Amino acid sequence: MTTQAYPQPIIHDGDHDLVLRYRRTPRIIHMMLAISFLLLLITGLALFLPWFSQYASGGTSRVLHRVGAIIYMAIPFMYLLVDRPAARELLWDSFHYDRDDLDWLLHVYRYFMGHAEGMPPQGRLNAGQKLHHAGVVIFSALIVISGIILWAGKGDLGPANLAIAVSIHDLSMLVLTVLLVGHLYFTFVYRALSGMTTGYIDEEDARLEHAKWVEELEREEVMGKE
Repeated sequence: MTTQAYPQPIIHDGDHDLVLRYRRTPRIIHMMLAISFLLLLITGLALFLPWFSQYASGGTSRVLHRVGAIIYMAIPFMYLLVDRPAARELLWDSFHYDRDDLDWLLHVYRYFMGHAEGMPPQGRLNAGQKLHHAGVVIFSALIVISGIILWAGKGDLGPANLAIAVSIHDLSMLVLTVLLVGHLYFTFVYRALSGMTTGYIDEEDARLEHAKWVEELEREEVMGKE
């Protein structure tokens, strides 16, 4: 599956070129995902941890938790509705790996320490980002399914099934929280925040981390001029 064509994927501005990393729709979806997840995390802590229980009085946190859950569950459908090609591409990329991806994972320790130079060339997503997105998809599905069961059928589960559903729900949230921490770490280490604030990242940074993707954009740009 090839990268879809983006309007003005590369902006040439003297010696400082910019590459369009994320269009407006994926950035809005990302923001909604982040807000709804944080709402779920904070209100979940109020329900789960004793020292947060004072904030759960009156049922406000439970209501907010369910509001966050509805938004969180709606996001994949909204993404498919407003930008199906981008949603399908993200899902495809997250679960498809080539030899360069596997080689990248063997050297992930270098990337973790902030050294992207010399890493195997990557596409639109590097192998770490693919694993991150795949993990978000899988554990989001688990948290949604277990959440719906707890929401709609908690009274009919019985002690054993209730414990299983709660365990799956809580462990999935723990994994997603760890993924969030890792996501924030790499965002700041590799100066990737502009990709979500403006949509563009520096061409030099893009070429360093996603050489195959930048080359593909350049080929598309040349073909568009012919």
